[in-house]
Amino acid sequence: MIEVSREKFEELVAEALDTIPPELTKVMDNVVVVVVDDPPEPDLLGLYTGIPLTERGDWYAGVLPDRIEIYRNPICSICETEDDVVEEVQITVVHEIAHHFGIDDDRLHDLGW
Repeated sequence: MIEVSREKFEELVAEALDTIPPELTKVMDNVVVVVVDDPPEPDLLGLYTGIPLTERGDWYAGVLPDRIEIYRNPICSICETEDDVVEEVQITVVHEIAHHFGIDDDRLHDLGW
């Protein structure tokens, strides 16, 4: 396990978001990404809550933003170095953004994520 301050961890999440291709970030809509220390259930590194872009229709208006939570303590607990944390944050951010685009866990697994 490695200790990473909340401030540093938030920077790592921001850096991971910066690696998302602009053509994808342009179509991300009504979503917020936040760092949370602990997940609502064990073994979660991140969680997407919302209505994926692929499921939105004409009815979609005036709703609260989708929420991507990246969990600091579980990620730090499985990492031995700061480089491990950087890699795990990147993987988790990409994974949760994929859910925003309507890609489920089975398909992500097929793609190697």
